[in-house]
Amino acid sequence: MKTLETLRQALANNQTTSRDIIEECLARIEDKEGEGSRAFIHVDPAAVRSEADAMDRLRNNGAEPSPYAGIPISVKDLFDIQGQKTLAGSRVLADSPPAVKDCAAVARLRTAGFIIIGRTNMTEFAYSGLGLNPHYGTPKNPYDRHSQRIPGGSSSGGAISITDGMAAAALGTDTGGSCRIPAAMSGIVGLKPTAARIPTDGVIPLSTSLDSVGMLAYSTRCCAILDSILSAEEDLSMPAPIDPEEIRFGVVTDYVLDDMDHNVESAFTNALSKLRQKGIEVADVPFPELYEISTSLTKGGLSAAEAYAWHRSLLEGNMDKYDPRVSARIIRGQEQSAADYIDLLNARCELIKKAETVFSSFDILVFPTVPIIAPLFSELENDDDYARINLLALRNPTVTNILDRCAISIPVQEPETAPVGLMLMGENGADRNLLSVSIAVEAIVRDFSQA
Repeated sequence: MKTLETLRQALANNQTTSRDIIEECLARIEDKEGEGSRAFIHVDPAAVRSEADAMDRLRNNGAEPSPYAGIPISVKDLFDIQGQKTLAGSRVLADSPPAVKDCAAVARLRTAGFIIIGRTNMTEFAYSGLGLNPHYGTPKNPYDRHSQRIPGGSSSGGAISITDGMAAAALGTDTGGSCRIPAAMSGIVGLKPTAARIPTDGVIPLSTSLDSVGMLAYSTRCCAILDSILSAEEDLSMPAPIDPEEIRFGVVTDYVLDDMDHNVESAFTNALSKLRQKGIEVADVPFPELYEISTSLTKGGLSAAEAYAWHRSLLEGNMDKYDPRVSARIIRGQEQSAADYIDLLNARCELIKKAETVFSSFDILVFPTVPIIAPLFSELENDDDYARINLLALRNPTVTNILDRCAISIPVQEPETAPVGLMLMGENGADRNLLSVSIAVEAIVRDFSQA
């Protein structure tokens, strides 16, 4: 599969058809030797082919549909799609009625002409950064596939739909890294916009304070295109790359650099070296207050409290239908009193204020997306190991959600090595600036021959 821009040009120049692109995706999804059955929860081939044919007829008849009309995109199983059940990667909602309309994000993709190739698998109710799902299976990471590594989560199916050529891009959510973690672990790009930028109407929530609609794709430019469409920006033109030498970069040194494995440390150090070789100044930024985030998780943090509020009635009589590793995290919300919850909200506000002061001298903050590479499935068999590794995977990306900022993960590994993500974090609302900088940085740090 190509980038969105490459596909747009190929369609515009009659070098391919939407039907041809769709057929290639469906073939990969239906390949019994592939990951399609684990990456997707629902696919309607007949409907998808019909939509592709309609887009091709428009072009053949001289109509000018949207530039990206006919390009396949996958959608995480949290989003309402008219006529389909929104299961959230669970069995608990099997008896729920189909959605009566598309959610806002899906509706905007359809207006832009994208074809929804299918609903992708995920961690049940998005409550883990590892991507495992005992109900529908878990797709394997493309890296070192024979050894069977996890895809990362919670948007696991979305990531693998891209790496395995089953979709050109993926719509996901990001509450603590659910787009950026699988992107980093599988070697693609993941974007978490400022939370208020894209509406979450019609999306099953995990944590209403932290949820963002996000996306995964092959490149930063692909994410910039999707961001424009999903945020309903009038200007769909590509943000111009900013000269990185004009940007003030800061490397956060506290909390996010702890416990890096050697693969991540090597790739991260090498990426910073490439930036400095281009004359870009990258300064260290101490911010020990980030350790307060760990303290806030004592009783499950905001996610547990807000997830429990949504799930508490559903849990009654259905506990046995949940993934035990998910329900155990949700019911931790019971441990919090109203005072505890208010304290968490106030502590978050204070941390945001401190960050604004400390980070005010920098345009972009830089740190590893995840401090580890994708672990083996076998490393997660023990519940204690699962919990430890899950917290480690979520740690760095969660910083962005807690601080209510935007961030992107760009792959920076060397060829034939484990995927590693470099995270660039921008200010609240400065999403287009982040994307402009990221386009320039990606050209410096990324080996596009592997894209």
